Amino acid sequence: MPRINLLPWRAALREQRKKEFFVALLGAAIVALGLVYLTKLTVEGWVSNQRNRNTILQNEIAELDKQIEEIKGLENQRERLIARMKVIGELQRSRPEVVHLFDEIVKAVPEGVHLTEVKQIGTRIEMQGVAQSSTRVSTLMRNIDASQWLSDPGLDVVQTVASGPEHQSQFKLFAQQVATSTDDDSKDDAKTANAKPAGAAKQVPAKPGNAPPNKGAAK
Repeated sequence: MPRINLLPWRAALREQRKKEFFVALLGAAIVALGLVYLTKLTVEGWVSNQRNRNTILQNEIAELDKQIEEIKGLENQRERLIARMKVIGELQRSRPEVVHLFDEIVKAVPEGVHLTEVKQIGTRIEMQGVAQSSTRVSTLMRNIDASQWLSDPGLDVVQTVASGPEHQSQFKLFAQQVATSTDDDSKDDAKTANAKPAGAAKQVPAKPGNAPPNKGAAK
């Protein structure tokens, strides 16, 4: 006998729709996974580009910091060189002052006074020595006061000590060094240059009444 399929057509249609649903669901899942993967790749690309930019910026910042440190080092070196130049200039300017200072000290020391120590702190000059009497010390102070390179003498200590049969005065006094300015020298040079020579004779116009007679007209 022939077989007759008695399965309802509704059950077959339900199975077909179920298969179509699973196929659509699988397709949607694949599409969703593809979109997620593409989004991930895009975001990773953005992050990588930003990291590269950050690395470039950090390298540039490090280079700028290095240049700033070099500039600071050059500025410090410049300041040190300027300070050395100032010290050298001061030494060159003070060299003749030292010569004049010792020359003036030698001139100011009277007979009977012997200096045992001379110390300079800035412009302050301290002198220690031995004198035959306190009068010699007063003479030394007057000579210092009258000096061009020394001023403001002051007596710190003076005491009489026995040296054999004689008595001597040990003293300690101070004075200030006077720094002469170069402007005074330039003014003196300008005055010397503008001064008339001493041998030059002044021309005085002759008066008409004092004119000598003409020899050719006299008979």
